[in-house]
Amino acid sequence: MVLPITSPLAAEYGRDISASRSSPLRVPVIFRRLHRFQQMDFELAAWQLTYLCLAPRRVYRNVYFHKQTKNTWARDDPAILVLIAACLCDVGLAALMIFRDFLLSGVVVATIIWFTANRLLLSPPSHSTPADSRVEWAYAFDVHTNAFFPLFLTLYLAQLFLLPIVLKDNWVSLPFLVRSELLLSPLLPLFTAYIASLLGFNVAQHVLRAYFR
Repeated sequence: MVLPITSPLAAEYGRDISASRSSPLRVPVIFRRLHRFQQMDFELAAWQLTYLCLAPRRVYRNVYFHKQTKNTWARDDPAILVLIAACLCDVGLAALMIFRDFLLSGVVVATIIWFTANRLLLSPPSHSTPADSRVEWAYAFDVHTNAFFPLFLTLYLAQLFLLPIVLKDNWVSLPFLVRSELLLSPLLPLFTAYIASLLGFNVAQHVLRAYFR
């Protein structure tokens, strides 16, 4: 008969997770494990970075399974942070820019999201949402991490190839057109409709009702 045993690594993992949940001011597990390269799953991190651009829903599904198995929404493997930092270094960014553009901005954005979600967006306690359910700060930082990589590909990588076009100063417009900025006026009602939808006004419902009346 083989009895289940707890390895020192599993016990340490359990202590890390429980400590992070019990004290939101503690350093998240994902930062405390940055020096443990042998325990990082770089294959999974590369898979997540790929599908963040191709099919973000699959990454969310993976996060949901992580919640079911480890009872935490936040990542505990810093491999994705290491890969993003390596990508930033690969395009020639200095350590100061990596700290400012990725880590520092991520801490600020995650703190704002974490504070806003816990103060304004939590649903009342019920059988499906216990009273102690709160948004983890580390999960808010994960949201920033997930959003940063597609932004990195656009601003830091694709823009390098478009610099000769972006920096051109001899754009030619039709000589017989004046006040061509008025062509952008249709964007105003679209922006107004977007703001109205954020305030709870269902634009599509009212437009369809007027169209098919």
